[in-house]
Amino acid sequence: MDAFYASVEQRDDPRLAGKPVIVGGTSGRGVVAAASYEVRRFGVRSAMPMRTALERCPHAICVRPRMQRYQEVSAQIFAVFHEVTPLVQGLSLDEAFLDVTASLGLATLPRSPAAIAAWIKDRIRQTTRLTASVGVAPNRLVAKIASDLDKPDGLTVVTPERIHEVLDPLSVRRLPGLGRKTGERVEALGIRTFRELREAPDALLWPLFGRYTQRVRDRASGIDDRPVCPDQEEKSISAEDTFEQDVEDAGVLEAQIIRLADLACHRLRSKELAAGCVAIKIRRRDFRTFTRQRAVAPATQDRRAIAGVAVELLRRWLKERPGTKLRLLGVALSDLSPATQLALFQGARPRVDAAVDDVHERFGMHALRRASSIK
Repeated sequence: MDAFYASVEQRDDPRLAGKPVIVGGTSGRGVVAAASYEVRRFGVRSAMPMRTALERCPHAICVRPRMQRYQEVSAQIFAVFHEVTPLVQGLSLDEAFLDVTASLGLATLPRSPAAIAAWIKDRIRQTTRLTASVGVAPNRLVAKIASDLDKPDGLTVVTPERIHEVLDPLSVRRLPGLGRKTGERVEALGIRTFRELREAPDALLWPLFGRYTQRVRDRASGIDDRPVCPDQEEKSISAEDTFEQDVEDAGVLEAQIIRLADLACHRLRSKELAAGCVAIKIRRRDFRTFTRQRAVAPATQDRRAIAGVAVELLRRWLKERPGTKLRLLGVALSDLSPATQLALFQGARPRVDAAVDDVHERFGMHALRRASSIK
């Protein structure tokens, strides 16, 4: 999707249409979650500190993220994908790989990959009034690169015989997974394009990539044999928050860990899963990060039980380090399994949780809060 979060905000609020919009935290530590194309002209990009973004574009309009809204729109988009093929591998709320090999013979769909891509774009526009950019190629790597070559609202087709023609002139910075720092080190070797990377000798690449040298050269050649893996098993579900100011007050920290546990539980229940392990993430003002975890048996999706474990883990950590100021807290739920008929044995609490879930679905996560999460 094109500038997904920002595009949703511009669609939902016509006053933002055509304006430079930044979605992200507005505190001094906030970062840009999404930037509309109008604000990108000023050099604003995702993951940039909000302070830097506003220095580059002081008249930008800042909007706080509405993750629940983006998830709703994402569900509509993925429903379109599943109209085409069951082989859908989601990468995020707004990006996915689709294997359409078996869809080419269906009477309900166009007969060529490019035509299917155009159909997907049109269907997304009809359903959501948003634009998508699609890359069509023989493998995941080249399709990913192609999807970024003609944004926004683009459609780029790279046939097998055109892979080198398309990739060779591109900057090595476009190679997925290379990373900014590694990209700088590659360029420092005098290697600036895909062609130069795929033709570089081992003597030049081995000190940088070691045993992964051939894999990097294959990627620069457009070689990728990874399949599209639908419905990948979820490893963990988490929620975390960076505070606007460092927090020392234990009562405030406990209230925050309860709020984050509730948010993680909401996501857990929405996926009809139970967690067998609760972990917390703690980051001090000096950026040193700690984790603490505890197994729970049987696995649960009960808000009170999970929040209770998270609070106890936090209390123990704080007791060993009284007066520590924290900049971030998080809760992660792992050892996930399908939720079972726990409600038969746990009285009214699951029904309360279900009622809270219903309210959150209808009115947002801030409509109801646990009293213990308020200092």
